[in-house]
Amino acid sequence: MMALQVFDYHTDIRNVFVSPQIRSRFLRMEPGTVAERHSHDLGHEIFLILEGRARFEIAGEIAELGPGQMCVARIDEPHQVSVIGAEPMTMYLSVTPHIQPTHTGRDDKDERQPIRFLPPAAYDQEDSRIPIDESIDHFVDLAESLASMAQTAAEQARMAGARLSRALGARNNDAADRQREIMWFGLYRTFDKLFDMAAEWNKMSPRAGSS
Repeated sequence: MMALQVFDYHTDIRNVFVSPQIRSRFLRMEPGTVAERHSHDLGHEIFLILEGRARFEIAGEIAELGPGQMCVARIDEPHQVSVIGAEPMTMYLSVTPHIQPTHTGRDDKDERQPIRFLPPAAYDQEDSRIPIDESIDHFVDLAESLASMAQTAAEQARMAGARLSRALGARNNDAADRQREIMWFGLYRTFDKLFDMAAEWNKMSPRAGSS
């Protein structure tokens, strides 16, 4: 178990937590800065302004935010942020999930740009030292394991779902709770394996071709 970490936006201007489930960071932008327009194929992005003011354009709509205000760019929504006013802007942002390619560039007409896989350094992480062939094999093994686990979960869900329906019809809450738990653990184990696979993908994919 890792020790509790405390982060401060006055000093920790960086990615503070990065995993396949979520990437979170503090970001400081100087007056007049305009970030690159992009979207996220799989992730919702949350922005919370801490200091200064920013103009957000998300899916064609525009809003100006100040300290304490938050907005969300949902999956596949083109978005762009720019600093307004004479003061720097600092915000907290998170993207969930965080799976490569994490950003899809958009042009002025919001057309998708070629896919780019960013190196770990872009997220304040170190490069993987695992040989690329070994990493590819591990990813494939995880994919096959996930497929098998998902099939098992589907079979269990089919049987438990039928029993759950009967239990609910009979108003037998204890029996319903047991079947719901069976279905939950199938879902839980599948997601756990999926994120193991995503973690290996994030290590492997930036090294498996050009950026």
